[in-house]
Amino acid sequence: MNNELSLLGLAMRAGKVLSGDELVLKAIRSREAALVILAGDASANTQKKFRDKCSSYQIPLLIGYDRDQLGASIGKEGRVIIALTDQGFAGLLRKRIGDSSEVEYIEYTGAEG
Repeated sequence: MNNELSLLGLAMRAGKVLSGDELVLKAIRSREAALVILAGDASANTQKKFRDKCSSYQIPLLIGYDRDQLGASIGKEGRVIIALTDQGFAGLLRKRIGDSSEVEYIEYTGAEG
């Protein structure tokens, strides 16, 4: 497992990871989510829903990996959507990703259309 994904396992053990549509949407709305991670193989509808929601609440969104990689990284079955609720872990993950071609990182800042 690569370096970034092993960080998700640490965050999970620290209790700083939420997964599943409803929990992640709730965390975005309450601004508890520091970073949302969406599987690259999520459906187009799911991708649009989380792009729009993260954009309106200005929560950084990372799209990449696949549902099996995300699930395995936190010791669960396949996961399509994960939220990190800790700024420290979110910052570390963003640093480690750097210019990885496996992921698309979107930082939503300011008011967008």
